[in-house]
Amino acid sequence: MMQPYQSHDTVTSSHTAAGSMEEAGEAVQTEGIQVLLSDQSGDSAPHCLHGPTLLFVKTCQGKEQGRRFYACSACRDRKDCRFFQWADEKVSQVRLLAREEYNRSCQPPMTHQQYMTRFQEFIALPLAKRKFCRECQLLLLEGDWQEHSGHHLLGDVSVSHMKRPSQLLHPLENKKSNAQYLFTDRSCTFFLDTITRLGFTRVLCVGTPRLHEWIKSKTLKDSKSKVKSLLLDIDFRYSQFYSQDEFCHYNMFNHYFFGGEAAQTICQKYLQEDNGQGVIMVTDPPFGGLVEPLAFSFRKISDMWRTTANTDDSPQLPMFWIFPYFFETRILQCFPDFCMLDYQVDYDNHTQYKHGKTGRKQSPVRIFTNISPKSIVLPAGEGYRFCSICKRYVSADNKHCDVCMSCTSKDGRAWKHCPLCNKCVKPSWTHCSSCGRCVLEDHHCGNSTVVEGCFLCGDKGHKRSSCPQRFVTGVHKKMQKGKRNRKVITKKGWHIPAARKTNRKQKQKKQAF
Repeated sequence: MMQPYQSHDTVTSSHTAAGSMEEAGEAVQTEGIQVLLSDQSGDSAPHCLHGPTLLFVKTCQGKEQGRRFYACSACRDRKDCRFFQWADEKVSQVRLLAREEYNRSCQPPMTHQQYMTRFQEFIALPLAKRKFCRECQLLLLEGDWQEHSGHHLLGDVSVSHMKRPSQLLHPLENKKSNAQYLFTDRSCTFFLDTITRLGFTRVLCVGTPRLHEWIKSKTLKDSKSKVKSLLLDIDFRYSQFYSQDEFCHYNMFNHYFFGGEAAQTICQKYLQEDNGQGVIMVTDPPFGGLVEPLAFSFRKISDMWRTTANTDDSPQLPMFWIFPYFFETRILQCFPDFCMLDYQVDYDNHTQYKHGKTGRKQSPVRIFTNISPKSIVLPAGEGYRFCSICKRYVSADNKHCDVCMSCTSKDGRAWKHCPLCNKCVKPSWTHCSSCGRCVLEDHHCGNSTVVEGCFLCGDKGHKRSSCPQRFVTGVHKKMQKGKRNRKVITKKGWHIPAARKTNRKQKQKKQAF
């Protein structure tokens, strides 16, 4: 999974936690921040250190509220990327020059070609002199040892280490700016076996470094294997291990190649090789990312491939998009010809999304693809079976519903059909006549956690955060006064907080003097 945990905290439509989204279902919120892809281009948008920024606007019930603004595509926390600019703001030349200088200072210390030159020097060293700095995440030459003398160094870096750089590098796991989770060997084996069985000879790995190195290592071991791989990833550290023909520094949320036109040309030639035949894209974006910018970038990649491919037979680049099942509705809105497979993808360094005692029983991560599901064989040894009615492989507990005429389970458990809702629902849900739908048994009937309208002025057209009366002097002071005089309830009844009491005692002491 590629590392940036994209966009900003206020983007409510797709930044909800995985567990809460799973329980809430697939309802699309009409509240929050919306990205405006049709109203911007990479040429006109200002750049931050992660490439072209995205254009956002605050929305309420589908209507724009307030001014549009540009923000980073790669970080959802302003601490990780401080860029912010109003869309209608006029930026001075001095500020533009300062911004460009800052962006340059935050780029990798060396070019891809310089990293490759160092790599050739590194592999020429004897094993005893091959060192890797764990703190700086850098392969060290003899001239670098003094500078890193106080750091934690790994010695005797073998060829096998360099063939599996994802095990040598520390995964970036800051959920507000990075989410670099790596496939297990089990998942990599399934992907490579499936790709080979389907007849693909080239794989474009977008944010899947573990699969990229798995393909390369298996190709070296098996001379009969003809599968090639090109990695696109925002983690520039892989520039130390892969040449320009094997790795491109890339941001999948704004379709930006950090290497410029040269890197984009390498990717395009790779896609168009053999007239576009035999290539498949496998992508594993961070789950916190917005679906719409991802789909926009994936269409751009498909356009790069389509220029020489037979568009009559293959209107879209064959694709595996790895994402949680509760994003199905949003993905199908962007790619209506996609379908979701039952195969559960797991990760080495994720406590929940993997098999074993420390993981959850069912991983929510699935594969969305535009390849016919009946041609993709899921391993019977892991409990998958073929449904002769649906003409596809499903999980063992995914029972076929004769009413829905489909194997309806999404999370791997056996779902049940509700005749009142006229659809299959999760086994833990029951139909509530008051709510008029199936919900959890211990839900608060008719008590929605979402407050409709503005808490301040009562208008249903916006929320308190965007209320025009919020900073009117009288109203604002009244709100602040209410907060200061707020009481809390205890077992003995209403009670003024201790801080308020302290202030009152101090006031009494002053009056005494």
